[in-house]
Amino acid sequence: MRSIFLPKFLLAAALGGVVLAGFGAQKATANQASMVSTVAASDDDAEARFLEMADLISQSCAPDVSSGVDDVASASVADTTAAEPTPDSTLPVLVGPVPLTATEECAAQRHQLRISRALSGTDTATYGEIRDKLTSLNYPAARIHRMPDFSGEPVARLDLRVGAEHLALEVTDIDNGVMVEAFGAPEGVSVTEVRLEPHLDEPTS
Repeated sequence: MRSIFLPKFLLAAALGGVVLAGFGAQKATANQASMVSTVAASDDDAEARFLEMADLISQSCAPDVSSGVDDVASASVADTTAAEPTPDSTLPVLVGPVPLTATEECAAQRHQLRISRALSGTDTATYGEIRDKLTSLNYPAARIHRMPDFSGEPVARLDLRVGAEHLALEVTDIDNGVMVEAFGAPEGVSVTEVRLEPHLDEPTS
């Protein structure tokens, strides 16, 4: 069996290339891992800020004990009346909204007011602009969902559910601002799968 011998300088160059190639691969992998961890940390921070804001709003809307019992009961009944997906269907199944509790109604008004005020007089002619405005208000991008345009205007839905809550918002671009509608999303259902009746008239206030 013949052996192949390389001159020392060729052998050194070959080994050096292997080492450098290995180092480059490790560096690229490290850079990719760093980018992924940065994005994940950013998403975690956005969710943490949202949860802190939602908790403050929830506390300010907390009802007394008696109304709280009624709220829980109404929410439970609402969940059981939500439409169930049709077996063997490949198309998305739309379900009706569920009633919001008194606490959720109060929280909805707080969110609607802060969004309407922040976006009043701003240009939100595209879904991307609505999404950017909402993320600047500490609503995580993961909670913002694109919907089909309504009469040529962009529409986004905002999932505000925490725990067993049902609160969600639909944000539609209108002239010189947005229209914000609150609705209840059943547990385990995407906010994009809730069927809402279209509102043709823009709010006067």
